[in-house]
Amino acid sequence: MSEAILTVENLSKSYGEKVLFSDISFGINAGQKTALIARNGTGKSTLLSILMGEQLPDDGKITFRNDLRVAYLPQNPQMPPNQTLNNYIFASENKYIKLVSAYKKALYDIEKEHSKVHEQALQNAINQMDAADAWSYENRIKEVLFRLNIKDFEKPLGSFSGGERKKIALSKVLIDDTDLLILDEPTNHLDISMIEWLEDFLSKQSLSILMVTHDRYFLDKVCGDILELEKGAIYHYRGTYDYYTQKREERIATEKAEVEKAKNLYRTELDWMRRMPQARGTKSRARIDAFYELEEKAHKRFDERKAELSVKTERIGGKILEIYNITKAIGERTLVDDFSYVCKKGEKIGIVGANGIGKSTLLNMITGKLRPDSGRIITGQTIQFGFYTQDGLTEKDDRRVVEIIRDVAEVIRLQDGKELSATQFLRHFGFDDTTQYNYYGNLSGGERRRLYLLKVLIANPNFLILDEPTNDLDIYTLEILERFLLSYQGCLIIVSHDRSFVDNIVDHLFVFEGGGKIRDFPGNYTQYLQKRNSEQRAQSLQKKNEKPQYERKKNNNKPSYKQQQEYQQLTTELQQLETEKKDLEQKLANSDGASHEQLSQWSQRIGEVLALIDEKELRWLELDEIVN
Repeated sequence: MSEAILTVENLSKSYGEKVLFSDISFGINAGQKTALIARNGTGKSTLLSILMGEQLPDDGKITFRNDLRVAYLPQNPQMPPNQTLNNYIFASENKYIKLVSAYKKALYDIEKEHSKVHEQALQNAINQMDAADAWSYENRIKEVLFRLNIKDFEKPLGSFSGGERKKIALSKVLIDDTDLLILDEPTNHLDISMIEWLEDFLSKQSLSILMVTHDRYFLDKVCGDILELEKGAIYHYRGTYDYYTQKREERIATEKAEVEKAKNLYRTELDWMRRMPQARGTKSRARIDAFYELEEKAHKRFDERKAELSVKTERIGGKILEIYNITKAIGERTLVDDFSYVCKKGEKIGIVGANGIGKSTLLNMITGKLRPDSGRIITGQTIQFGFYTQDGLTEKDDRRVVEIIRDVAEVIRLQDGKELSATQFLRHFGFDDTTQYNYYGNLSGGERRRLYLLKVLIANPNFLILDEPTNDLDIYTLEILERFLLSYQGCLIIVSHDRSFVDNIVDHLFVFEGGGKIRDFPGNYTQYLQKRNSEQRAQSLQKKNEKPQYERKKNNNKPSYKQQQEYQQLTTELQQLETEKKDLEQKLANSDGASHEQLSQWSQRIGEVLALIDEKELRWLELDEIVN
């Protein structure tokens, strides 16, 4: 039986009259990777904060295994602004991190000033690294920092942007030696290549994870368990996100049936209560107590936000958007190079690429905020842009939420001819009546971004441009937005690192490949990834077949018997490992009925198998050159 490393018993937390969660219990086992999902503002970040001891619960008990090493990534990490990046990253009690830090300092010192003192310090650091066998740990640190593009180690933390600080905090928890990682939206501010690396990195680790994420592909790749926090209660599911949504619908259907049954019984009991208000017998008192429990159940409400909304858009003329040979450079960096495209009516375009590669620059040129260095952009006379930028919404703190929306429209006209008031539209996107009359200055960062998104959507644009709209949205709001955009009648351009969101909406992609090159790909991101991987394999094979003859003749000696035996053995082992990997992936994908222990074992084993494949493939490639 797998060991429980974290146990939560009967935990409760309220703020004033608002109950975040009440009497919830759950556990995390060794090796278990769990996603916590809930609507924004319902307490998921508060729960993580309580687990880390940053807040106190109203009631309940939290038990960690003795000597458990825990690392925590909050959604908005707070850092000492004057501390250098280097000191922050390597501030740890982990002995390996201390050794690597001393080694890096010795290297830095000797580069600045080559002296015998610094030579001796470097030699001592190397000897200590050798003695502790810390070189593999240094490689792990290098990999994390390189993949997350962490550099400028002598800069103070206050000089980095919010997104950069989130990546810095993420790198710190990843390089630490922990048993349990608690992560709040770890994929925010990462580009797609970083997210793909992170999910692969976490999948291979044997540690336990509890994380909040809105990225459904990331959730499926990393986690085998889902905890749902809804209306103060906690529900546990094993399996993928699709499995969770199916089982959640089944649970809600069962609860609705029970509520209908309770309503019918409630009418009978209500009649009895009116006729017997002063019942004195023991049975009557028990019936009265049961009535109040029944009344609460009969009045239970369910969230009904699945109705599709499509805002009425202005008519689009024959000419929409035409881009001819535009080029844009900043300094010596070319961000867009000789790009042309003519938009068609109703198309939905996704834009993907690394951070800082030029995606936002292209959007700013399309909307006229920037001018291209050369080329021209022609916008149709009927086009009305709705541009959601990463800069966010600027409003006075003393304005109420509903007032900000009413500035744009008192009534929102839908595509089917129906109308919604500003209050109804806000409610549909998760702003309850209390929040609608709250002041803008009191809103969280996620609520502000959601309000900004709604303000753009209800202005009736016929050409929507959304730059990273999924940041700070919960999974439920994300699904509402998806349905909204799928039924949207105008043109749409989306920049997003959320692969599931892009896959579900777009017709084709603009892929920023670097150096200003933009590839127009007909399909979604998953299809592009499959095509790219296929092209890379073909190029690799072509390079191998096109090696010059003199390179092939470098090794004139025949492979030894030992090398041939090792080559054959590795070939067999790799086939067996690939078969085992597919079997484990199948088990994790169809894990209905599996126990925690089985899921933990499968998750741990697939990480070991992936590591073995990587290790053995390198040696197999070396031997393949010799044997063949």
